[in-house]
Amino acid sequence: MSSKIRLGILGGGGDSLIGVLHRVASAMYDQFKIVGGVFNPKLEESISFAKSIGLRTDRVYKDLDSLVEQENALPKGERMQVVSILTPNFLHFPMAKKLLENGFHVICEKPMTTTYEEAKILEEIQKISKTIFAVTYTYTGYPMIRQMKEMIANGEIGKIQKVDVQYYQGWINPIIHDSEKRANTWRLDLEKSGISCCVGDIGTHAFEMIEYVSGLEIKEVLADLNYLYKDNLMDIDGTVLLRFSEYVKGIMRTSQIATGEENNFTVSIYGEKAGLKWEQENPNYLYLLEDGEPLRVLKPGHAYNSELSLSGTKLPPGHPEGIFDSMGNIYKGVAKAIKKEKYHPGEFPTMKDGIRGMNFIEKAVASHQQGNVWVKIDN
Repeated sequence: MSSKIRLGILGGGGDSLIGVLHRVASAMYDQFKIVGGVFNPKLEESISFAKSIGLRTDRVYKDLDSLVEQENALPKGERMQVVSILTPNFLHFPMAKKLLENGFHVICEKPMTTTYEEAKILEEIQKISKTIFAVTYTYTGYPMIRQMKEMIANGEIGKIQKVDVQYYQGWINPIIHDSEKRANTWRLDLEKSGISCCVGDIGTHAFEMIEYVSGLEIKEVLADLNYLYKDNLMDIDGTVLLRFSEYVKGIMRTSQIATGEENNFTVSIYGEKAGLKWEQENPNYLYLLEDGEPLRVLKPGHAYNSELSLSGTKLPPGHPEGIFDSMGNIYKGVAKAIKKEKYHPGEFPTMKDGIRGMNFIEKAVASHQQGNVWVKIDN
């Protein structure tokens, strides 16, 4: 019997980028084996897809109910242990709820649910089921982000006094100006995406990243969002002011109408002694800024990096690593947790991170709708 963790997947079929990302990531450290799932809404398409990636089709199911029923009928040593949810947002909650109630570990795409209330319900179910739950805020898996986190935790930049995060994309620009295209894009559909497009999609990445690297919790937000057209009910651009405390402030700028931008995610944390800056499109470089000193560039794979950073580095210095490696590091951490091995708490985002992400989305939208006022984030 293989010692690999038996993995099921919901969604991610066809030419889905997120499907490829998760499949490659799960295979990266030889810890998981995909054994089946529900890859597409139609059974025949799921079966065809499973054949195309070399899977047996006897554990390809027509829907989640069938998967749970038939997997639980198998001997414990054969059934799926963990299931990855790669579907549109509105399916995350009912799928995760069903899986947790039936004892499966869960790896879920972000945002975790479509409402904060749903996220809290999942938390209560997980407490009972005692399962592992990971939310794939992908960028936390980059070695130099993990190095950034450890340097800040070790006091190398001193007390944090300024946070500046920008996440600019332009992908929705060709869609937003066409009313028919707007109406047929699921990310602009309240029923499928939740109450937010931009903040819910990429703003939640930025929120998680800020709290992940800084070790601080955002206490209050003030948001000014842009919907661009009266008949568009979803934000596609926005600026959010952040308060960590009376003397620690920050700003988050997110946009999906930044024409020509691809995936421009930058994170800057400034302390009393130094600053750190990282850019997602150049993820192997972590910039250290100090008064009176030349700019220093830290790179992955070197002995000067932290254990957390080095544990997520697969190649020697000078060999670029990217988003597949980042997601692979999250899967590696989940594997350790499932196998009850020792792991660093920074190896994968948890249920708590997913809940805070949902709270942030709702509070940012509320801040805008209430006339750009400060709104508190729940603890």
